[in-house]
Amino acid sequence: MAAMPTTLMHITQTSLDALRAAIQGAVIAPDDPEYDEARLAWNRVVDQHPALIVRAQTAADIVEAVRFARGAGMGIAVQSTGHGVVVPADDAMLILTSRLLDVAIDAESQTAWVGAGAKWGQVLEKAQAVGLAPLLGSSPGVGVVGYTLGGGMGWLARKYGMALDSVLRFEIVTADGRLIEASESKNSDLFWALRGGGGGFAIITGMEIKLYPVATVFGGDMVYPIEVAREVYTRYRDWIATAPDELTSSIVTMNFPPIPQVPEILRGKSGVILRGCYAGPVDEGQALIQGWYDWMPPLVSSFRAMPFGEVASISKDPLQPSPGVSSGGWLTDLDDEAIDTILRYAVASNGSPLTVTEVRHAGGAIGRVAPDANAFGHRDAPLVLSLIGMAPTPERKARMEQYMAEFKQALAPHLAGVYMNFLGGAEARARTQDAYSEATYRRLMAIKARYDPDNVFRYAFAIDPSADA
Repeated sequence: MAAMPTTLMHITQTSLDALRAAIQGAVIAPDDPEYDEARLAWNRVVDQHPALIVRAQTAADIVEAVRFARGAGMGIAVQSTGHGVVVPADDAMLILTSRLLDVAIDAESQTAWVGAGAKWGQVLEKAQAVGLAPLLGSSPGVGVVGYTLGGGMGWLARKYGMALDSVLRFEIVTADGRLIEASESKNSDLFWALRGGGGGFAIITGMEIKLYPVATVFGGDMVYPIEVAREVYTRYRDWIATAPDELTSSIVTMNFPPIPQVPEILRGKSGVILRGCYAGPVDEGQALIQGWYDWMPPLVSSFRAMPFGEVASISKDPLQPSPGVSSGGWLTDLDDEAIDTILRYAVASNGSPLTVTEVRHAGGAIGRVAPDANAFGHRDAPLVLSLIGMAPTPERKARMEQYMAEFKQALAPHLAGVYMNFLGGAEARARTQDAYSEATYRRLMAIKARYDPDNVFRYAFAIDPSADA
């Protein structure tokens, strides 16, 4: 049985019973059998101990939960699929939105209404049934809302932009327990902040997003031996210099684990991977990729024409929860010095503990949105770096965080700011300001002060209320 959190000590059984009676969902206390399962995050590095967990069934449940938490003096954390936990929900009320699963597609208007608990796979399946596509990321198993609030850079990003740019409206519960809407015409300041500012302003119960006419793409990946990594990186840099917006791509250095799921030719080895998705005529995408085969046949390749519904096959992200550390930053260039630094820190034979070092090509539609259209920053960056490493023990976690910090310090002349969706834990809090311009950050603080002056939603990006903002 878990120890009693201090926040819960002064809450009576009568008040808990009243909350249980007021909602359709479940109220889970530390002494309940399901507490340890309910408190888990997708990233098993996170070990959180909420004072109370509310598994909401409806938006009205969230309203009741927020009002209860405010009356009890509790901070509030929110979790859907459990991805992207910034601050562990210790001694807080943890509201789980994973049961709010409504997904409704309007084919005529090319929009979708998405509940707060929905994963991208649910939206993708229903949208593809009518020839449309959402702006999901590399994994359909990620929750729609959290991914979108932090940005959302997927395989259609250069063609159609970030996921947050496609939000039309939010339904939200405010820190004072009101159910309201935020859009360009209603509570527009909050609508601006939520798109890029993260989940520290309100609790999203659902949102309406745009969909796009994408049914078939040409995509996949190809793996080259690590011995030619520098040549692959150099060729990639030159290749993307003239890439059309229809092509979203990345280059990856991966240290493959020695497990049966990995092809024998790569098992326990390092490789450099070209990933790409061409959202245009298949023959054009095929022609773009053909140059790589002509240059040097890869060890393995999966490039093909595919239904967009199979887009997860490009990155092949893990489907099961695991303990990991992630980091990254916006890259200003990929010159020879940057390439040398990346390879020095990314390759296992050089002592790297990382699993994945990925450089994604940005630009295109991402950069054509006005900088002040919403709170998202660094739209002019041409590339973004993602680092991922496994951390099954606290010692391994500490080593991974230190190594990532050393990596980024060595690469510092080529880094400018951070992309919050790629950061985790303490780093996300410490570097929140680096995700925005000074003017944007001050505006975010002012909006935070207006909607959550007591910082109830403090288990998110470090945007705290400020009287002088």
